[in-house]
Amino acid sequence: MTAGDHAIPEVMRLLTVLAAGRRVAEIGTAYGATAEAMAATAREVVTVEVDEERAEAAARRVRDLPNVELLVGDWRDHLPSRPPFELVFLDGGGAKTDPAALELVAAGGIYVMDDFTPDRPGPDPVREFWARRDDVVVTEILTTPTTAALIAARVA
Repeated sequence: MTAGDHAIPEVMRLLTVLAAGRRVAEIGTAYGATAEAMAATAREVVTVEVDEERAEAAARRVRDLPNVELLVGDWRDHLPSRPPFELVFLDGGGAKTDPAALELVAAGGIYVMDDFTPDRPGPDPVREFWARRDDVVVTEILTTPTTAALIAARVA
């Protein structure tokens, strides 16, 4: 689903569009490619990576981007004191089903999650977590014929 160290090009473009003019948080920096893509249009990107080796590589990638702040450690230690964000890319750290991630976005804010397989048979804990919530509206979009992303907007 990913391109190895970053999201596929279609997701990178989606994130760049959705980040335009927004204050963004990213959980799971990896090597910094998605943070770099979002920084091209975002007002601010705060990105968190738990793996020190990946964070070091990401730091090299984003060091000249004045609107990117890279934090190293568990997102739960860094982001809860920093909201509200207008866009949160949930890409690591168990955030896709962590209720604490819901507190990062104010009403009207957007969550993005990628790496889904369309029409996947059987139960899917991430899809179910988002679908049963009454404080968000969620939809699944195809990013390619064989990949999908969830987009959720906080309504309450």
